[in-house]
Amino acid sequence: MQICEALKKSGKISVRGWVHNSRDLSKVRFLILKDITGIIQITALKGKTKDKIFNEIIKIPRESVIEISGTLKPSKKAPGGKEIIPDKLNLIAKAKSPLPIDTSNFSKTDLPKRLDYRFLDLHNRRTQSIFKIQSTISTTFREYFINKGFIEFQPPSIISSASEGGTELFPVKYFEKSAYLAQSPQLYKQMLACSLGNVMTITPVWRAEKHNTIRHINESRQMDIEMPFTDQMSIMKELEEVVKYIVEKVINKNKEELNFLKIKLKIPKAKYLSYDQTVKLLKMKYGEDISPKNEEKLCNKFKDDIIFVHSWPTKIKPFYIMPKAENSNAKLSEGFDALYKGMEISSGGQRIHIPELLEKQIKTKKLNPKNFKYYINSFKFGAPPHAGWSIGLERFTQVLLNLKNIREATLFPRDRDRLVP
Repeated sequence: MQICEALKKSGKISVRGWVHNSRDLSKVRFLILKDITGIIQITALKGKTKDKIFNEIIKIPRESVIEISGTLKPSKKAPGGKEIIPDKLNLIAKAKSPLPIDTSNFSKTDLPKRLDYRFLDLHNRRTQSIFKIQSTISTTFREYFINKGFIEFQPPSIISSASEGGTELFPVKYFEKSAYLAQSPQLYKQMLACSLGNVMTITPVWRAEKHNTIRHINESRQMDIEMPFTDQMSIMKELEEVVKYIVEKVINKNKEELNFLKIKLKIPKAKYLSYDQTVKLLKMKYGEDISPKNEEKLCNKFKDDIIFVHSWPTKIKPFYIMPKAENSNAKLSEGFDALYKGMEISSGGQRIHIPELLEKQIKTKKLNPKNFKYYINSFKFGAPPHAGWSIGLERFTQVLLNLKNIREATLFPRDRDRLVP
């Protein structure tokens, strides 16, 4: 029985979990048992509790797995307002002592070492709260679009050439051929939108940039959508609505976790700015990307809003983003970025669905059209205008929960230095 269920009962119960803490007051000994649903106090009384249990209860190392059977009674001083007076104790798995990291709810161990022992770090309530909320984010994303009639798809993780160009790829052995880990489902979701209609996916991607920042990892999960007969303005509205929906769900479903993490959320509004307006507002140099410092600055001007910066210069957007007026010489594109709580959470826009224009844009980015033959060909047999975007699951979790490092929002991070556990 889980602890949250046990606390609703009375009389004889049996619970299993991990030893969180123990305390010896001579004639009274306490043990705090925990699981993912909460904590419960075990109280052993000298002369009333069996001697074997009374003697053993404070000798069990922290994080050991035990089963306790006994009588559940009200207790004003116990967490949850109830305690178990034990009559049976079963040590299921004894933890080694001392522990290699601090597993208290707000661990004092440095993040790199906590990640070395991630399996143990997941025992603390703070880490559990982060990933319970992340679970709500991903399931809510899926729920929102499935309820709207989107088709979920699973793209390949091994590709023959760059999906987006410019980004370094991880090579893999694939029989006698050269292959790479997929850096994006981009090209595949476009093909599907042009045949299956509205599509969505949550999928892992790999990017081989040699960065080492608090906002980047080399393997992440992307939440993507693609829609036919859609432009950048309509697709931005889809992003606005799903972010609002996710935040509302987290507020309602994860109240305990948010309170524990001391995070106060409110459903955001949206602010739409053109790239030209953003340049003037931030006094940027035209043609530059928005730096992390400027992202934060812009978000501070519109607190708690999702900020959409749209109609970017063609030169600084990927080759597949549609130029305005379907003209390869157009200076502006149908591409956008979305910022939230000080950081970019998404980029996307309308895609090029005209094969000849797509080939020209690939060449403009100094890429070889031959490497994109199947992609270009997919638009030669009746491809409608279409648009889409991507949100990084770990990045969004980091932003939503005000985490200092994206690795805190990644179960088992893969970065330039980390390949285990």
